[in-house]
Amino acid sequence: MPNSTYDENSIVILKGLDAVRKRPGMYIGSTDSKGLHYLVWEIVDNAIDEALNGYGNEIHITLNKDGSVTVEDHGRGMPVGKHASGVSTLQVIFTVLHAGGKFTSKGGYRNAGGLHGVGASVVNALSAWCEVTVKDGKDIWSMRFEHGDQKIGPLVHEGKTRETGSTVTFKPDYDFFKDKRFSYSKICERAQEDAFLLQGLKMIVTDLRKEPRENVYQYENGLKAFVAEINRDRTPMHDAYSFSGEVHDIHVDGCFQFTDEYQENVFSFTNMVRTHDGGSHETGAKQAFTKVFNEYARKNGFLKEKDKGFEGNDVREGLTLVLHLTIPEELLQFEGQTKEKLGTPEARTATESVVSENLRYFLEENTETANALVRKMVKASKVRAAARKARDDARKGKGRNKSERVLSGKLAGAQSKDARRKELYLVEGDSAGGSAKQGRDSKYQAILPLRGKVLNTEKAKQEAIEKNEELNTIIHALGAGFGADFNAEDSNYYKVIIMTDADVDGAHIQNLLLTFFFRYMRGLITHHMLYIALPPLYRIVKGKNEYYLYSDDELAAKRKELKSGYTLTRYKGLGEMNASQLWDTTMNPETRTLLCVTIEDAVLAQRRVSEFMGDRADLRRSWIEDNVEFTLEEDYHKEDRA
Repeated sequence: MPNSTYDENSIVILKGLDAVRKRPGMYIGSTDSKGLHYLVWEIVDNAIDEALNGYGNEIHITLNKDGSVTVEDHGRGMPVGKHASGVSTLQVIFTVLHAGGKFTSKGGYRNAGGLHGVGASVVNALSAWCEVTVKDGKDIWSMRFEHGDQKIGPLVHEGKTRETGSTVTFKPDYDFFKDKRFSYSKICERAQEDAFLLQGLKMIVTDLRKEPRENVYQYENGLKAFVAEINRDRTPMHDAYSFSGEVHDIHVDGCFQFTDEYQENVFSFTNMVRTHDGGSHETGAKQAFTKVFNEYARKNGFLKEKDKGFEGNDVREGLTLVLHLTIPEELLQFEGQTKEKLGTPEARTATESVVSENLRYFLEENTETANALVRKMVKASKVRAAARKARDDARKGKGRNKSERVLSGKLAGAQSKDARRKELYLVEGDSAGGSAKQGRDSKYQAILPLRGKVLNTEKAKQEAIEKNEELNTIIHALGAGFGADFNAEDSNYYKVIIMTDADVDGAHIQNLLLTFFFRYMRGLITHHMLYIALPPLYRIVKGKNEYYLYSDDELAAKRKELKSGYTLTRYKGLGEMNASQLWDTTMNPETRTLLCVTIEDAVLAQRRVSEFMGDRADLRRSWIEDNVEFTLEEDYHKEDRA
């Protein structure tokens, strides 16, 4: 029985950076690839804050051969003088949590972003070693740290200089990380985004690990270039329009462009930090677009006095908007530690004012474009109203014949009428579909077998998508509309689960379905209603015991445990499992594993879908070569007896 004593001796105080090394996920979010790259972002963000405040306009990121990373800026240089604590300020910055110039009005940062505020000390804590060089316009200083604060070198005077800036080189302690390789493409994407947001900022990314390569990003009108990047695979209705203004000491920069698509794309930033969950600035911008376009439509006869005004969704159909606010530190308010939602109340009124003024000017100066946009909104409003009426009629039992014909013989529906508890399984193949129908809980689980691979919706027109049998069946089964008309809350199922074979074809079908949902039913993803089932890869039987294993790591551990005398089966497809096995491993809510599909970075998601599912094979090849390591090993056979 474990020791149940809980007294004063049970309380442990972790000193220095021990807390970071003990629980790294609390400080950097995770220890996978995202966490590894987070170390780079923390150092880069410090350099960005210097540039944001007018000190230096060039940042150089270098991936070194030994697995270390160097970030060099031309800012003022970190202070090195003696701190009130009795040691060099440089040592304080890299060994004391929450130490920095952004926690006081005397720090010299009027505008600052950063991510979690954990800064250089956390990067140092999770590094095997870290070397810092500072140029202050007079002298060059350096200091080396090993394993955080375990070994701290002296502050060394390296010579004289007229230059300023800081250079940080760190090598992650890979004992903390599952992923041990920095992605050049990922770092380039982040560097380009920073260059988009700060006019004139020059970001240089160099990779010295294999054949040297380098990318340089610098834009004089970065937001316009940003919008062009987002819309590169779309047909714009007008040239991108950039604007700026200042209200209440809040500077608002923005750029917008309407395309012939239906999906809206709004991306917002504050002090160079992506606000993934929006906030007061997005609210202000959306209110401005709705108000100004309604004013224009009524003034020019597109809407009569008795007509209902456009809804926000009608106005923003096909809109791409990038917002970047620069907010003084004393006004800056984020909601939550991760700073993904802006809470500053003044930001709403400032953004609404700036956007309204500039949008009115745009409409007055571009009458032909303005009229075309409003006609598009009139059509969107009518389509949305008709779709809403059709859904209401369907709930009342009217107009079901078409849906019933489409679903006849395909969908094994669920008995419950509670959409919030119902699940729709999209299953690869009739064989697996048959097992799923037999093994399911028919009260809450519906099964829709898919025959073959669905249409690649990244390359197809909307008319072709609506005529595609498999996709049309999914649209009618969900009953929540399609494209601009889609409303996740109207769905007949609040869990949509993709269940495919654990092989190349299954992964391809997953990607095709994810592309369809991302482009035409994105609300399923943003409302956390789309999932991927995780069937087992292996089954081991020893005597009367059987074990289902979901990864190669689990297989290795179980082999080591059982040693010998077992039979191993590698599942090539869901159809190889009978109904009870499929229920036990993949469909039983008590034992299954489901992966919830989310959008972490909408800009990157747009880019990846275009790259992977579009016509540019060269882009796919480039990404694969940079991010995937191939081996020729295969450590299993379909039937393996040991």
